[in-house]
Amino acid sequence: MTNPAPPRKSPDQPWRTEGTPAEPPKPPSGGRRMRGGWWNLAVAALIVFLIANLVLSFLGDGDEPTISYTEFSRQVDDANVSKIYSKGDAIQGQLKNARDRPGGDGTYTKFKTQRPAFADDRLWEDLTRNNVTVTAEPVVQQRSLLANLLISLAPMLLLVVLWIFIARRMRAGMGGAGAMFGRKEPPRPVELEPGEKRTTFEDVAGIDEVEGELNDVVDFLKNPDAYRRMGARMPRGVLLAGPPGTGKTLLARAVAGEAGVPFFSASASEFIEMIVGVGASRVRELFAESRKVAPSIIFIDEIDTIGRARGGGSAMGGHDEREQTLNQILTEMDGFSGSEGVIVIAATNRADVLDPALTRPGRFDRVVSVSPPDRGGREAILRIHTREIPLADDVDLAQVARTTPGMTGAELANLANEAALLAVKRQQERVTRSDFSEALEKVQLGAERSLVMPLEERRRTAYHESGHALLGMLQPGADPVRKITIVPRGRALGVTLSTPDADKYAYTEEYLRGRIIGALGGMAAEQVVFGVITTGAESDLEQVTNIARGMVARWGMSERVGRLSALPGEAQQAYGLAAAPQTLDVIDGEMRRIVDDCYEEACRKLRDHRGQLDALAAALLERETLDEADAYRIAGITRLAKDDTGA
Repeated sequence: MTNPAPPRKSPDQPWRTEGTPAEPPKPPSGGRRMRGGWWNLAVAALIVFLIANLVLSFLGDGDEPTISYTEFSRQVDDANVSKIYSKGDAIQGQLKNARDRPGGDGTYTKFKTQRPAFADDRLWEDLTRNNVTVTAEPVVQQRSLLANLLISLAPMLLLVVLWIFIARRMRAGMGGAGAMFGRKEPPRPVELEPGEKRTTFEDVAGIDEVEGELNDVVDFLKNPDAYRRMGARMPRGVLLAGPPGTGKTLLARAVAGEAGVPFFSASASEFIEMIVGVGASRVRELFAESRKVAPSIIFIDEIDTIGRARGGGSAMGGHDEREQTLNQILTEMDGFSGSEGVIVIAATNRADVLDPALTRPGRFDRVVSVSPPDRGGREAILRIHTREIPLADDVDLAQVARTTPGMTGAELANLANEAALLAVKRQQERVTRSDFSEALEKVQLGAERSLVMPLEERRRTAYHESGHALLGMLQPGADPVRKITIVPRGRALGVTLSTPDADKYAYTEEYLRGRIIGALGGMAAEQVVFGVITTGAESDLEQVTNIARGMVARWGMSERVGRLSALPGEAQQAYGLAAAPQTLDVIDGEMRRIVDDCYEEACRKLRDHRGQLDALAAALLERETLDEADAYRIAGITRLAKDDTGA
């Protein structure tokens, strides 16, 4: 089973680590960090003090109106004043019952007023007569000078706190590159974390030749002194190139696990941000941290995201964020002395589009091609991915490997998982051969659809698939027919599955013409039997067009075009190299000639073997699905077994 991806150390770092602790050690006391800690403590204390004073200040009801002395005298005469406090001519008081505020804005109970100097009323007699208490303490408590000062400074202090918070977040997120608030503190050294199970070469299968090349890297990381004594320098970088799903990431982790060194992994796209300079800063931090725990391995996945050839006109001014990140990677790899023990491993599906400066000696010295596994490799991969899956006695992984040519390790892992899922749905204790067979059909042909077709369309589909199958059986050197079905799967109304007996690495012109004839068999059968052409041949025509274009423009199988590659790949087209208009016209004419000849031959063969075509179509209408043995028996064609020991 594939081990889970290594975790990130923190959300601020775009890389993941394996073999290093999740938490770095605490910094020593004193110095800049301690001063920063005291500053944070002081800011926090100030904020708490401010909030406390604000709360205490607003708890006191300081919203008392100032009323006229005439109104005060009227309330005394009405016996509505409960108590007062007087200091000089200033009077504070509280009413027994609330009254409307002056101006009509709500009510009040506490009030303030001023006794005029010319007043000659008998205030004390009136207060005594109406039982008003004269207090020794102010009825309305006033805020202190400190409270008033803090309240006036509160908006400014809140803005300062908000500014500090935003500055810290931006500094942490931007890693210090291009940040207006200063650089992020460099990462601290880390120690290895023992005891965790690592991915090793025991978890990798099917690519033994690649393991042999990477074993040199493992040996160097384990025994660097032997290489130094001999004056040898290991490659500073290893580039793993190959189709998706072939195990490039797993290989890089296996190298680190086999050597027992820390493993830093990241996708190239994770270094790129909208702000220019962030990616370069992250690259510097990653290389700095890897040096501190050397020997170690840095793995950069999908490096073509930032490593595409420069100068193609895609950059704005030739100096955008992607180019700065690439330049920083090149600079860091140049800084390796060879004795640091830091090796960079990168993976890509498009090695042809990488910048030449990235693949030159001194950067990625060694390019390792990771191809889909052969038959023996597929069997070994299946054994790894079924280690924890209980298999029934009728399961033959060697047979499964023979029927899955071209599948990568990821696809084989998915196949084993789909078979296990089917077994669970059927409430079985073990995964059977039938589960693997149906899982393979689902992966290669698509899931079945519950579609009710009219009888006439169903009959036409049966002849369409029979045409594919019969021409595949009759054509010399064609891939054997494995299964025919008119059960709708995926986007197709029917499917004919043909796979080779052995892995093929080079194709002859005869084989490619046979592929075209077989692909045109469905359209030819509809033409021969019904005299019509339907839209069911869309995917067939796409396949035919690709094969014919390759024969004429890439593989030199046309006398008129000659022995040259007339249609270059994407990497060359980026530099403006393309075929001349006259050459394109010749290519178009030759493609049409090849396809027309193959279509005429397909129609002729189906007319000559009309009885076999009708027999296959009738069997499909009756049974819907035919396996390999039944299809050849019904067609009356002997299936010649081929020697596949060299697969």
